[in-house]
Amino acid sequence: MFKSRLLNSLIRTHPVVPLVLYGPVILALAACGVQRAGVVVAIALMVAGYLTWTLTEYWVHRAVFHLQPRGPRSESIVWAIHGVHHDYPNDPRRIVASPVASVPIGAAAAALCWLLLPGAWWLPFAAGWGGGYLAYDLLHAYLHVGRPRTALVRWLRARHLRHHFADARGDFGVSAPYWDYVFRTSLPGRARARDEVR
Repeated sequence: MFKSRLLNSLIRTHPVVPLVLYGPVILALAACGVQRAGVVVAIALMVAGYLTWTLTEYWVHRAVFHLQPRGPRSESIVWAIHGVHHDYPNDPRRIVASPVASVPIGAAAAALCWLLLPGAWWLPFAAGWGGGYLAYDLLHAYLHVGRPRTALVRWLRARHLRHHFADARGDFGVSAPYWDYVFRTSLPGRARARDEVR
């Protein structure tokens, strides 16, 4: 994969790591948010944070992860960020973001919430945004390594496999597929059984 064993070990992550790392932080943000902003306001802000996450997920996947490289350097960066996942979709250690990348991004997102929102409002908003991220990461891992039993999750898996194996120019929303309909990037057709990850 990468020539550097250190780099390779830093970006390989077990799918349960986000839950262990971010679950307690999200719960603490939510609890503090409820305590300081009140139940109704905190719930509204968590919902707003979650919806903001879904739009973030869509646009980061579409505009950053699938950025068209303009040379060898940008091609290497795009490949390291997301291309490696498309090249090795069966590798369970390359399905969720490494803490090396996700911790600084999460901290920057929390700092932005703190700067932009009044008083304690940033706490529940950040909890909603982080909860959306955690739900996305866990769902994404499950779509690759799990065996979905419900029609909804099978449909989400088919969409994601279509993105991986048929056309990476659409179906960017993993946990929030509705943005693909809003921005007209939903792919037609269905993923075939032979396109399954396993």
